[in-house]
Amino acid sequence: SAKDMKYRLGFLLQKSDSCDYSSSQGKKEKVSSSQRVSQEEVRKWADSLENLIHHDRGLAAFRAFLKSEYSEENIEFWVSCEDYKKTKSPAKLSPKARKIYDEFISVQATKEVNLDSCTREKTSHNMLEPTLSCFDEAQRKIFTLMEKDSYRRFLKSPYYLDLVSPPGAGCGPENCKRSHTHTLDCNSNIISQCA
Repeated sequence: SAKDMKYRLGFLLQKSDSCDYSSSQGKKEKVSSSQRVSQEEVRKWADSLENLIHHDRGLAAFRAFLKSEYSEENIEFWVSCEDYKKTKSPAKLSPKARKIYDEFISVQATKEVNLDSCTREKTSHNMLEPTLSCFDEAQRKIFTLMEKDSYRRFLKSPYYLDLVSPPGAGCGPENCKRSHTHTLDCNSNIISQCA
């Protein structure tokens, strides 16, 4: 579920100097430091949608958020287009293009993305002779749609906020209180005081 995914992402992204010194910490699954993402990296995700979706963990967090909003088809389409552009064999272009078209663009698409009629028509025309760039315009439109809409909501959502300022992150154990007020103070000042 989206809640489980959020928990797992939060756990992977938490800093090693987190304030959670409870006895259960030793029982938690160990995560190597190479799997963790720095707070600086997480903050960069707020600079642009490109920074977010070109980072594996950022893409996973954004995908989980979109799934919670029942709009994951947009990021799935974008990722499929990125994968399609890496196709080396000309023989594979047509079947891969057809699969993407049928899944995301056709009238009967199972995960239809929101495209205007001109872009949809142009993409349909591109399917006659698929090239590596046949989905470029459609991909750009979906990227812009995500950038103006769901990306902005993502940055205000717990999916992002819990990662960029987990309770007590960056604050030494001597400053870490379990009081709700202090946690909020620590989070709001995390970038300026606790980084």
